[in-house]
Amino acid sequence: MKKLIFSVIAVASLSACTNFGGEKKLPILGRREVTTVETDGVAKADTIYHTIADFRFLDQDSTWVTNETYNDKIYVADFFFTSCPTICPIMKTQMIRIYETFENNPEVGLLSYSIDPEHDTVAVLHDFAERLGVKSDKWHFVTGDKDAIYDLGETSYMVVAGEDPGAPGGYIHSGAFLLVDKNRRIRGVYDGTVEEDVNTLMEDMKILLKEYNKEKS
Repeated sequence: MKKLIFSVIAVASLSACTNFGGEKKLPILGRREVTTVETDGVAKADTIYHTIADFRFLDQDSTWVTNETYNDKIYVADFFFTSCPTICPIMKTQMIRIYETFENNPEVGLLSYSIDPEHDTVAVLHDFAERLGVKSDKWHFVTGDKDAIYDLGETSYMVVAGEDPGAPGGYIHSGAFLLVDKNRRIRGVYDGTVEEDVNTLMEDMKILLKEYNKEKS
């Protein structure tokens, strides 16, 4: 097999669902590389999509959470910190709506990365999750090396996450909820502080689940 020298990096539009044959299908967001592969003298285009990089962080139950935790699941990710005085409480209220809607669906998970790991220890995250009344097997709150979390946010999820002495609480982060499919690809970005956006997210989650269920049948 010979790979021809032809590649393109593109960023997908953050638009709503596209329509194929009368049915909605979510776009695949992020950078992509298109290559031409020659097999047995036949050239075919092959697209390599942006995916979430490998990660390994501890959750509120001192359990390691990795990409493998979400094998055969779609999930919604966000970045927050427990002492956040601005948007985080609103985001968590909206994430609880998602939790309650999909609580009994084994193909759906939630993942919240703390951007203040020095304060947000396992014990702090455990208390935080208990106050929300959520189960750790459904919604993981993770902590770990801050540089690794910031890098993952910026390069994999493509959101702002980091320290900023001028920001309320000392940290700056996106209010985005990110929908990730079973292949680690970002399929949607939504404002986690806006109820209507979260309504759209939940509808898109159903579309994505339907897409996978069709593939199984």
